[in-house]
Amino acid sequence: MATGTNVISMNKICKSFPLEIGGTQQVLFDIDININTGEFVSIMGPSGSGKSTCMNIIGALDSATSGTYKLYGRDISTMTADELAQVRNEYIGFVFQNFNLLPKRNILDNVMLPLMYRGLVMDERIRRAREMLKLVELSDFETYLPTQLSGGMKQRVAIARALAGDPKLILADEPTGALDSKMGNEILQFFKKLNRDMGITIVMITHEFDIAKYSERLIHIYDGRITYDGKIPKSENDLMPKTKKDKK
Repeated sequence: MATGTNVISMNKICKSFPLEIGGTQQVLFDIDININTGEFVSIMGPSGSGKSTCMNIIGALDSATSGTYKLYGRDISTMTADELAQVRNEYIGFVFQNFNLLPKRNILDNVMLPLMYRGLVMDERIRRAREMLKLVELSDFETYLPTQLSGGMKQRVAIARALAGDPKLILADEPTGALDSKMGNEILQFFKKLNRDMGITIVMITHEFDIAKYSERLIHIYDGRITYDGKIPKSENDLMPKTKKDKK
């Protein structure tokens, strides 16, 4: 996949949270991440590693304590809540583990939801939503409720919703976590197709090496620090920094 334009530029990002007993707990330490247009990148780490906090900052859902973060050259670090909401709507399509579909609205309505904030007339919303449902091969299900669909179909609806706003970046948070292995593989193959055929930049959050291997580049976070950033290694053991004892 051809790359070039810088999408994500994080420089010396640190994040701390206040503690109820006083003081703070730092969860990210000097995070440097640069991702270009057309990349498919996994950010991997165990529970408590800081990967979810990093994802929230990338998605403009949270802000860093220090450091700078630019999305397509725009400095996210100093934006107001309204400005961040605009950035999310304009640049990012979100795909979550639990789909986050409205259970009492049909599939077409769910896909149209983000288009409400674009000021599009109803006919254009419907046209765009149907186009996305066709892309994920669910054109025949637009009147179905989410409860009538399988897990894999629900995730494809979530992908259609994410794509409806024509985002420059897809941010997928554990997108196969609620799926069995067969459905999970189908979703991951679809992400690869989106990246290859449409040039969409994809950042996927996962804690599983076997999932991360579907991407082209892996960033590993452990205890709030990046321990690996590069092509998919042969072994998960290669993600951790070597100690002096390991090198002997």
